[in-house]
Amino acid sequence: MGGHAGSRRGRSPAQGGMVMKISPGKLWGMRRLADDRGLWKMLAIDQRTPLFGPIAQARGTKDAAFDDVARVKQMLAKHLAPLSSAVLTDPFHGYARPIAEIPPHKGLILSYEHHVTENTPGGRKSVPIPHWGAGAIRRIGGDAAKVLVWHRHDAAPEVRAHQEAFVRAAGEACRAHDVTHLLEVLVYPLPNEDPASFEARRTELVIEAIRPFTAPEYGVDIFKLEPPGAIKGVPDPDGPQAAGQQAAYDRMAAMLPRPWVMLSAGAGMTDFVRSMRYACRAGASGYLAGRAIWADAFTRFPDFDAMDATLAGEARRNLETLNELTDRAATPWHAHPAFRGGVTPDIEEGRFPQGYGSG
Repeated sequence: MGGHAGSRRGRSPAQGGMVMKISPGKLWGMRRLADDRGLWKMLAIDQRTPLFGPIAQARGTKDAAFDDVARVKQMLAKHLAPLSSAVLTDPFHGYARPIAEIPPHKGLILSYEHHVTENTPGGRKSVPIPHWGAGAIRRIGGDAAKVLVWHRHDAAPEVRAHQEAFVRAAGEACRAHDVTHLLEVLVYPLPNEDPASFEARRTELVIEAIRPFTAPEYGVDIFKLEPPGAIKGVPDPDGPQAAGQQAAYDRMAAMLPRPWVMLSAGAGMTDFVRSMRYACRAGASGYLAGRAIWADAFTRFPDFDAMDATLAGEARRNLETLNELTDRAATPWHAHPAFRGGVTPDIEEGRFPQGYGSG
């Protein structure tokens, strides 16, 4: 297809502009993830490694017990899913129990990538979850596949090639099964890299990590992105240091061929709200976040009663704050510049469903 993987353009008679045609499954998925205005208010409970370590430490065990991880995720879904437009979870710990707590009218996103990466001297290599993929995500009723890629533009050439092939394969699988491809791009320190140097280069690293995946061949429908600047100690968006931070967000947004959301990157709530304000000014369509919302509740583990109380109070208030900000300042996904002429299913009236799903 021309234009973008899974989509093409056509003349809009009503507007005289170019209407974006998106494959029907992907378009329905993008709509399902949003609220009625087209804003994405998405809760992440797919975290694995960030939960495994603290749970094992609290229990004094080598590994986190399946029951503990699943119970934590079930509690997160119970308290927070009703306030979200969609929920991102994982198939192993985060499906069997949490799914009963997710209202059926909410969008459903499933993780594609394995939490285990191959760490080489030249950088990280990602792989899919074993025995899982875009076809399974579609079969289980998922509206989107979330694909996390750890990427550095200055990693070893073979690592870059591997990561790009990983995302390309995910995009092809999402296209084949007509499921929304939601790509998360994260940077990371290379082996022996000085932490101060890494943080000083964060804007460049984040933007350059995203750049390859803006090409049509990767078939990305939604970008999930970290701040292209400070994650902690974020400058006041109305303060004297705001201009430089905003310029980085605007630069990132200008290169994106599809709508995007912010991730919290482990930031506290105050910092994430500030990052969201910059992002919304740059055209973000909402958030897909987890720890900024519920991290304080998780620190109460293994006191499940205390966790329950904190989720019912503080965590819900955090989510309400993000929703209010999104309502006030975010851009509906269908108002992204790529869709100026409108968006419609990529079908031929009078001939559909002939040929659909055949290739």
